[in-house]
Amino acid sequence: MDNQIKERREQLGFSQGALAKACGVSRQTINAIENNKYDPTLALAFRLAQTLGTTVDQLFTPN
Repeated sequence: MDNQIKERREQLGFSQGALAKACGVSRQTINAIENNKYDPTLALAFRLAQTLGTTVDQLFTPN
């Protein structure tokens, strides 16, 4: 699954660590998601979208 997390995170000025803390996960998890090495759970996808001020369908697209 492709995602726009890195682009959105950088637009908002979040570091990986800050986004991870806001979502209750490790920085390594955010890094793995951004690099398409890990697909987040549905709950985490919603937390990411909420934290980044967008929707899940705008953050993630099937590849």
